Amino acid sequence: MSNQNKIQIETCFSPALYSTYEDKNSIVVIIDILRATSAICTAFHYGVDKIIPVASVDEALEYKKQGYLAGAERDAFKLEGFDFGNSPYDYMGENIKNKTIVLTTTNGTQAIYAAKDSYKVVIGSFLNLDVLCEWLSKQNRNILLLCSGWKNKFNLEDSLFAGAVTTKLLQYNQKYELGDGCLAMNYLYQMAEKDPMKFLNRASHKERLVKMNLKKDIRYCLMPNTSPVIPVLEGKYLVKMMF
Repeated sequence: MSNQNKIQIETCFSPALYSTYEDKNSIVVIIDILRATSAICTAFHYGVDKIIPVASVDEALEYKKQGYLAGAERDAFKLEGFDFGNSPYDYMGENIKNKTIVLTTTNGTQAIYAAKDSYKVVIGSFLNLDVLCEWLSKQNRNILLLCSGWKNKFNLEDSLFAGAVTTKLLQYNQKYELGDGCLAMNYLYQMAEKDPMKFLNRASHKERLVKMNLKKDIRYCLMPNTSPVIPVLEGKYLVKMMF
């Protein structure tokens, strides 16, 4: 297969760099492993109907005033006055079933906002790794793996997931042409695959969450294929993709 016929996979390591990679004809995979995209996948697995991701706390408050359930997190803390934070465990109750929830987070919803005008925006986490990669492998379209990072800075866990997606897609076939970011993350994931928890031991956001006694969240967010759903952005809503 010539390079002209190959599908491009790129990794963007921060929403601040998105304009450098932006291609409105690409599928964008939003990645915020600890914890926004993991929480979103969990919510859909547990029966939420829709999620409205918003960039600011003020927007989330406006929705809450209208009667919506709302989650808000900044600097890894749940904000006072909101129903949920950013932990996947917040989204496992009966109270979310068939509901529409509003969500704003430090990093993940910023990445969604940046990519909202793309051909298609989907949510990626270790929790939906296999079903996501199987679906991506069937799309004849370029892919951008958009890492949310931490306040527009590179982080290790999102990059590791980008490597996991790259590795999985290459196992389906060799039709992909990797950007240097994906190539590097493919190598990174090969080093970490056997024990990602240990590999991330010194990662800054993991350390931040450990200090907050959230090690349980970290372990859950690194468990592959526990929420086999694909959230997809349709207009202002995230919904569960139907196959």
